Amino acid sequence: MTTYAANASYGELIWRRFKRHKLGVLGAIVTAAIYFVALFSEFLAPHAQATYKARDVYAPPQFVKFIAEEDDGSRSFQLHVLGYISKIDYNSGKRTFEADPRKVIPLGFWVKGDPYKLWGLFKMDRHFFGPVKSRDRVYFFGADRLGRDVLSRSIHATRVSMSIGLVGVALSLVLGITIGGLSGYFGGVVDLGIQRLIEILQSIPSIPLWIGLAAAIPPTAPPLQTYFLITIILSVIGWTGLARVVRGRFMALKKEDYITAARLDGNKPLRIIGRHMVPNFLSHIIAVVTLAIPGMIIAETSLSFLGIGLRQPVVSWGVLLQEAQNLKSISTAPWLFLPGLAVVVAVLGLNFLGDGLRDAGDPYEN
Repeated sequence: MTTYAANASYGELIWRRFKRHKLGVLGAIVTAAIYFVALFSEFLAPHAQATYKARDVYAPPQFVKFIAEEDDGSRSFQLHVLGYISKIDYNSGKRTFEADPRKVIPLGFWVKGDPYKLWGLFKMDRHFFGPVKSRDRVYFFGADRLGRDVLSRSIHATRVSMSIGLVGVALSLVLGITIGGLSGYFGGVVDLGIQRLIEILQSIPSIPLWIGLAAAIPPTAPPLQTYFLITIILSVIGWTGLARVVRGRFMALKKEDYITAARLDGNKPLRIIGRHMVPNFLSHIIAVVTLAIPGMIIAETSLSFLGIGLRQPVVSWGVLLQEAQNLKSISTAPWLFLPGLAVVVAVLGLNFLGDGLRDAGDPYEN
């Protein structure tokens, strides 16, 4: 062992080992960026999630251009997109869009746009990036069947999809540590009963169980109530795997001398568990939790995609992907699948981060 390793604290050793895990660092950067988007979604989105323009139904994505041509033929640097000319084929009823070079929509940073309340508290109308004129509409990811900007709605959906994974895993964490800790600490009849309960829950196929419980939510339930019910449903089985891990670690730790000393000193079981046992494998718990969040995100996306999870007016990645369920959407507006790209990036980032934390969890291992 080097002099640095001998003198460094446990946290410093974990950080040093984690920095050597390149994919883990990349996952941490991606995850931090996604949660930053979720935190400031109203400010970062070019438009409000409900803003629509009926004439721009299924408008294709617009591409940012950097050089604008003036009326006198000169060129200048200007961020902009070209507006559309829409035409309707009255034989097929299909609307087509063509870029109009005469309609230049200037873009800028810190622009005035749709008013909103940041975190439901602060009234604002400034957006990080968007059209300079608030009446203009831009569609970097195209428009949906109501003429709403897919990019803006995807950014707003980040908050719901990422938070439901975080809250769901937090509930699973509390249940897993509490139930698994009691099972491993007391053993005997308590351990036997809890392990049989876990086996019963794990024997039930998770997807049919989620579908059955989600289908029981009334369609008229308020959006906030639906959000919390879906979160609880996703946590019903999620705690069982963590509980078994905690049980195994507790059964090994309770034989240690310092745990015996704490018990003889008169400490109550909950204090021994929370003060002396859980901190000994906290890094492992963090890694397990990080790896569990992607499963929660995919589960919510799947339920909402099938129409039995979150519903309008709540916007999540699964709700947005529900727009792309039919063949007409695939042929007419393939950009409606772009919110699925956000799911892939978020899941990969969290998996890379979890792998890095898991490998760094034991810094003394060569």
